[in-house]
Amino acid sequence: MKGSFYRRNCTCDRRRCTCGAKWAFTIDIGRDPKTGKRRQRQRSGFRTRNEAVKAETELLYEINQGTYIEEKKTLFKDFAPKWLKLYSNSANLKPGTIRVRRHEIDKLMPYFSYIPVKDITTNMYQDALDNLIEKYAYNTVKGINRTGRMIFKKAIELEVIRRDPTEFTTIKKQQETIEELEENQIPKYMEKEELYLFLETAKKHGLEMDYLIFLILSYTGMRIGELVCLKWNDINFDENTIRIIKTYYNEKNNTVKYQLVLPKTKGSIRTIVVEDMVIEELKKHQATQKDMIKQLGDVYYDEGFIFRKTERQPGYPMLIKTVANRMKRLLKIAGLNQELTPHSLRHTHTSLLAEAKVGLEEIMDRLGHTEDETTRIIYLHVTNELKKEASQKFGKLMRSLK
Repeated sequence: MKGSFYRRNCTCDRRRCTCGAKWAFTIDIGRDPKTGKRRQRQRSGFRTRNEAVKAETELLYEINQGTYIEEKKTLFKDFAPKWLKLYSNSANLKPGTIRVRRHEIDKLMPYFSYIPVKDITTNMYQDALDNLIEKYAYNTVKGINRTGRMIFKKAIELEVIRRDPTEFTTIKKQQETIEELEENQIPKYMEKEELYLFLETAKKHGLEMDYLIFLILSYTGMRIGELVCLKWNDINFDENTIRIIKTYYNEKNNTVKYQLVLPKTKGSIRTIVVEDMVIEELKKHQATQKDMIKQLGDVYYDEGFIFRKTERQPGYPMLIKTVANRMKRLLKIAGLNQELTPHSLRHTHTSLLAEAKVGLEEIMDRLGHTEDETTRIIYLHVTNELKKEASQKFGKLMRSLK
């Protein structure tokens, strides 16, 4: 199995090389198990014969120990889709998660498409990250990098490569200004007076179902995807509870091609206790809906959805985009911040629970979180403000004694 050593592409006299050709070696690595033919490997690019001998010794050791990996010449553009398929089949993933991973692969393609996976180096991968951070937000690049790491980890498992080029790379986080830190740290939400105004506006000026939609979002903190797929059998009118066991997915906003999938996490499966007023509004809506079903008959898609379309494709769940557009309309009428979204009502619910002195653990449970940094930030912001207020009241009390 001992290798042969030579200067590759040397045109000089065999006794002495003056052209600077690099050293190389060829070694037998056994026979192909399928064909029985002799298999050889070549390595080249060594400055001296001693370097070539050392590399040959290391390779022989790997072969004898059974740790040798024969790297394949698979291109990144061919391996990445293969990884995505394996990834998709390995767990009970939501379609949205797979779509995000596909999108992140697309961001890596311009850098690595036609390069064999085995030839992608740490420097090449770091250069890609450095370029991406100039184009996209930190969290976006963080997601792209997460996908990249999973791809190369799988390449090692499948013995396509020997080492992971992502292992020692980092994402350079750009320094934010104090103003940016203050603005970006705390997510947007409504104060209680603003929420009251918003709900009153929905009651007076809202379209059909607007008041009930935004009442439930603000009084439960549920995600909009959880809301639009609620069915009547998720409501327990006797116990005043709403059950969350599914969420809505519709990549192309095609009304009839929706999917009901498992919630974001296991912790998202929960039962929320609600106010009497929420239950009463649901009862009113249920009575109205029953009348509509009677009128439309077979035209109505009756799968028990609470928030359904009423005109084209009646009975199908309302699109998430529709809820967002309706909220924007109401914010404009109320003169409130139009950058707020349905998800802002989830943050609003968090802030008002914190103001009501509900503990962080109870809030997390109600929202369907096990760990969530955004919820924690809002909670600490609100409770810190309450502590300041308490301190100011104490100071005012003491000053009144003078």
